[in-house]
Amino acid sequence: MFPERFSNLPAYAFPRLRALLDAHAPGGEVVHMSIGEPKHPFPGWVGEVLAAHVDEFARYPPNEGSEGLRGAIAGWLHRRYGVQVDPDTEVMALNGTREGLYNVCMALVPEAKAGARPAVALPNPFYQVYMVGALSVGAEPVFVPATRETGFLPDFARLGADVLDRLAAVYVCSPSNPQGAVASRDYWADLIALAEKHGFRIFADECYSEIYRDMPPPGALQVAREVGADPERVLVFHSLSKRSNLPGLRSGFVAGGPQSMARVRQLRAYAGAPLPLPLQAVAERAWSDEAHVRENRRLYQRKYDIADAIFGDVPGYRPPEAGFFLWLPVEDGEAAALTAWRKTGVRVLPGAYLSREVAGENPGRKYIRVAMVAPEQQMQAGLMALRDCTYN
Repeated sequence: MFPERFSNLPAYAFPRLRALLDAHAPGGEVVHMSIGEPKHPFPGWVGEVLAAHVDEFARYPPNEGSEGLRGAIAGWLHRRYGVQVDPDTEVMALNGTREGLYNVCMALVPEAKAGARPAVALPNPFYQVYMVGALSVGAEPVFVPATRETGFLPDFARLGADVLDRLAAVYVCSPSNPQGAVASRDYWADLIALAEKHGFRIFADECYSEIYRDMPPPGALQVAREVGADPERVLVFHSLSKRSNLPGLRSGFVAGGPQSMARVRQLRAYAGAPLPLPLQAVAERAWSDEAHVRENRRLYQRKYDIADAIFGDVPGYRPPEAGFFLWLPVEDGEAAALTAWRKTGVRVLPGAYLSREVAGENPGRKYIRVAMVAPEQQMQAGLMALRDCTYN
């Protein structure tokens, strides 16, 4: 009666966390550091834009995004990465990037590759929608370690030739969630060359691209254009959730080659849920404004300094290059998260909940993920309590 393809999925990370922690009383004032929900102020003009467009809730919104929104996205891609895209054929608005990261498998992964079941490779740990997208189209998810030994980015070149030839796509998150690693230009160029050789697509999840320490991370589409790759080789995904502190807006986009985008758009015409026009108007303004993004980045850069001062002497601590997560080494992630909750009230996520066990090893088991999203003073107190509880 029920499909088997999702029957072996574990509970999602946050229900698992509630099952682990909620039967126990917190050991202090609760500090939420488990979920990546930004708490910095969003732009002050959001309400004004919504009010100016409120009557547009009475209209069906365009499925691919309004002309103004697509133009604003194209303009941002050019300013940020020096990439020219056609807003009419190479950009589509999304109701949050998770929708797009799932549906690109539906739209672009073929039924077979090299005469066999197709494969989709993803980093391990990973954003869980990558795996479910692969399973939904009958592809084999291939979990590629993203560990300290690989610079916390997946090394797809280590896969055997038989797997590489079956690959229909790979997912890459840069800056990475949860480790905060940044794919360099050379990393992207090498991966693009590998994709050209073996004929797979790259789905580049770049949702944390605007939160970084010093230098802006290079983009996959930017490097693809520089090296003259097949225009259909790379699709990139961006969001306003982290960049603009607007997770509830549910606004993102996907950009890529016109043939790929035509297929993604066609699928969305049947199955998508377009963003309401007043929200598209907010998104259009947000992609056109950088002042609030610079201020947001400044706040996170202060948080990097605080985290480095608190954890700098902890063996194995690696300062994140970008994003807003700490990936802290512990003996056992579940035990550390439960102890921190019971002793301090600080709520963090066991790294194993973001990973899959392969050959008896879960690369997240000896880590906890800590989201630095709380207001600065609360975050600092939470990090100090976590350090004293976990490492002393």
